[in-house]
Amino acid sequence: MDEPALITSAQRGDLDAFNTLVLNYQNMVFNTALRILGDEDQAADASQEAFISAFRAIASYRGGSFKAWLLRTVTNACYDELRRQKRRPTTPLEPETADGEEMDSPRWMADSSMTPEQKIDADELEHALQHCLAALPPEFRAVVVMADIEGLDYSEVASAARIPLGTVKSRLARARLRLRECLQNFTELLPAAFRLQGETQP
Repeated sequence: MDEPALITSAQRGDLDAFNTLVLNYQNMVFNTALRILGDEDQAADASQEAFISAFRAIASYRGGSFKAWLLRTVTNACYDELRRQKRRPTTPLEPETADGEEMDSPRWMADSSMTPEQKIDADELEHALQHCLAALPPEFRAVVVMADIEGLDYSEVASAARIPLGTVKSRLARARLRLRECLQNFTELLPAAFRLQGETQP
């Protein structure tokens, strides 16, 4: 995919070019929203709003990381959604099927190479992680999702969140500490290296 050419075409109003960009980034945008909001319906709404906003604003895009620019848009949409709800999620809302049943295997954890036992372990760890993410303030949750889940570097996170680089590092350090402390409540699900953290050595 020639991303710069597609962006240039989209800036000229080419909807097909923009739709190609949407197809390339839709999973990333949805998963980011889902991590921040903890609810599939809200994440879908925020993702749709983010892409609408991105199309309206793409003429103002001036280069740099398009991924970071797009994540800024979806993060803002998530903050708007949280403000509309006038609450901050404190418990995870697990993805549900159309008939209201909890999904056995979240789509973001799907891995056809896993054994059934590995899949069960991965699902349980995913639920624990989402629980701990949901307990973070939204501004902490956003930087963790962008840096540790979506893989942006610190400068890209700073650009996406529109905060100084030092603030990114500070929020990440504090968020990771809170996550580590929270995940210690699920020690049986963690890899051995994490289970040893904090244990008294003989």
